[in-house]
Amino acid sequence: MFSLAQLTQFVAVAEELHFGRAAERLNMTQPPLSRQIQLLEKDLAVLLFDRSSRAVKLTPAGKAFLADARRLLQQSERAALSVRKASAGRSGVLRVGFTGGSVHSGLAAVLAAARSTIPDVELELREMVTRTQVEALTDGSLDIGMVRPPFARPDLASRAFIREPLIAALPDNHPLAHLGHPIEIADLHGVDFLMYNPIESRYFFELLSSVFHDASVAPVVVQHLSQIHSILGLVHLGWGIAVVPESASKMRYENVVYRPLALTRPAQVELDLVWRINDENPVLARLLPALEHALP
Repeated sequence: MFSLAQLTQFVAVAEELHFGRAAERLNMTQPPLSRQIQLLEKDLAVLLFDRSSRAVKLTPAGKAFLADARRLLQQSERAALSVRKASAGRSGVLRVGFTGGSVHSGLAAVLAAARSTIPDVELELREMVTRTQVEALTDGSLDIGMVRPPFARPDLASRAFIREPLIAALPDNHPLAHLGHPIEIADLHGVDFLMYNPIESRYFFELLSSVFHDASVAPVVVQHLSQIHSILGLVHLGWGIAVVPESASKMRYENVVYRPLALTRPAQVELDLVWRINDENPVLARLLPALEHALP
């Protein structure tokens, strides 16, 4: 089978229509060039050039083969460039995990850093709860994740990413919706409340359970849900009040109002960036230093 070198030599002769000029262009002597073209013709079982006169001309088969030869050489150049860029971390695939809530509180910053640092990166976005992200990072099916602490895996590295306060989300016809001051945590005692799922949303469940316990407050839980957008959807339907991260207020639902929440002790919602320590993806290696400068 012919080689890329033979294709390059054939194209040079086809464009110059002169073996001497083609050999000079390729930085070689004419006899080896002639032999390579003869071997190529033998492999293809056709004559590519008409050498019957003093001028060199392409045969009909040679004209047909020229377009394919150019295309194959272009493809080989693109493949070589692609693998070099991938090896240097300037292109490739980055698999990013995120929680539903982080869409409004951090995902945009990670994506912007990835696109500005690695313009040719292909991003695979996967919405997962924290527990599933940690498992995916450990088994190598995810490169970087945005998760809620805590987690303890010796194979994972992390850094603080987002810290934000809790706020209340209420139906706009609720008596607490239009107070002239922040809602007190005590105001939630005995009200219908939309709570986080203790398994799928363990971080938020434990955080709010601690807040309510410290304030001796017991809302009436009418439903457990795992995703913030689902909780806000039920607030919109008038099922009850919810407590959400401040960034969730970017989700605009008709009939839902957001109010500041006064707590008996500070309780920040935390989000961390997490990646596998021994991840060999060169795209991730290139992204991490950029994130150090781009993120708070």
